[in-house]
Amino acid sequence: MRRTGLKLPLWVAAGILTAGTTFAQAPVVPNVPQEDAYQLRALPPQEAQEEAETAVPNRYLETEFLKDRGIATYGWIDAGLGGNNWGSPFNGPITFNDRNWQGQMNQLYLVNEKVLDTEDGGADWGGRVDLLYGTDYIYTTARGLDGNLYNQTLAGQPSWGNRYYGLAMPQLYVEAGYGNHAVKVGHFYTIIGYEVVPAIGNFFYTHAYTMQYGEPFTHTGILDTYKANDQLTLYAGITNGWDNYSDPINILGISNPAYPGANSNAAFLGGASMKSSDEKQALTITASSGNELANLTTLAVGNRSVFSTVYTNELTDKVTYVFQNDNGWQFNAGTPNTLAQGQPGTAQWYGINQYLFYAFNDKLVGGMRFEWFRDNNGYRVISGLRNALFGVPNSAAGFQGNFWEMSYGLNWKPNNNWIIRPELRYDWYSPDHMKGVLPYGTNFDKYGQLYGGCDAIWQF
Repeated sequence: MRRTGLKLPLWVAAGILTAGTTFAQAPVVPNVPQEDAYQLRALPPQEAQEEAETAVPNRYLETEFLKDRGIATYGWIDAGLGGNNWGSPFNGPITFNDRNWQGQMNQLYLVNEKVLDTEDGGADWGGRVDLLYGTDYIYTTARGLDGNLYNQTLAGQPSWGNRYYGLAMPQLYVEAGYGNHAVKVGHFYTIIGYEVVPAIGNFFYTHAYTMQYGEPFTHTGILDTYKANDQLTLYAGITNGWDNYSDPINILGISNPAYPGANSNAAFLGGASMKSSDEKQALTITASSGNELANLTTLAVGNRSVFSTVYTNELTDKVTYVFQNDNGWQFNAGTPNTLAQGQPGTAQWYGINQYLFYAFNDKLVGGMRFEWFRDNNGYRVISGLRNALFGVPNSAAGFQGNFWEMSYGLNWKPNNNWIIRPELRYDWYSPDHMKGVLPYGTNFDKYGQLYGGCDAIWQF
């Protein structure tokens, strides 16, 4: 079966697009001043903490006036090229660097922030605003801020750009702290998962399926961070759900108003980060749970929850291992696959990622990623997502089965301002049944895909 000129099905739009397009995380970003207690889950695997503190890029936007007031201004440009072996215009379900052998400026990223300083036990305030311009912008928008509301054309579509380039504001928050507590209020990256939106926070140019399709990217609400001691940090807060700024859950009406909390999209966001006394191991468990509009056709509301576990182990001075497991579900999803299985519309997705990194020297690091991701009911993954977001032909969805991918890459840092990231990746898909479209190929008729690409990041 071939799909051309396909618009995104409404039940998929409810699961993917109106979820804000499930993507993003709050990073521990290399060479960027950030409170250590904010994200213990994993240092950038290619850098030890002491290296990140000493190898600071030249910051061309800094001024003494702002530095004296504790305000940091910095950014980066990330641009690259990648393609698939089938010649398909888009690289299948790969999202951020999705265009086949077409150069992309993925991110022109600007940050202004005042980092909390409560080390003396006193009180302080801070805040941060992030602006992202480039081809990655469409994956970081939030409904009601830089994305359309549910009741507008193509719900969840980015609203500050076109199909290729535009502007997003993934973070806009203020923060207050006293002693070991810090409270953040506003719009911010999620604490869930391992990979992140900012290019400088990832080893690979491409992303894992768990990050692209299994997790939220941003939240709007309040988040408390409590550093109990040097080894334990706790997180707890209330948000507006997944990738949502101000969109009411009942903006279109609700078909199941008797569902518990049907008129509220308030969601819990929290977790815990633990690290060993020598800081070579870290374990982070995080979760988000709350109601979402699960299906735009039936207008049904249901609970959406995700639990993520990330374990990092610096095995030696040269070798780092990372393990991640995500489990998510959406009640009342109402997809054809869930209904056919008699599961009252419950959709599930889950997966395991493993990473291994080897530092050849201070300037060159190699890495590999092996992932299994299951879209149990064909609810999350879409091929040609950029087309689907803008109602352009050539996209497909409803992939019920298992996704596998193996990625190999290098990070070369010729100096503190540049990172070069070549990558080779192979994806394959094993469906639960031999019917319907497949994720790869020009005509959505291929089970696997070979991808090669490279990007360069310049920090300023």
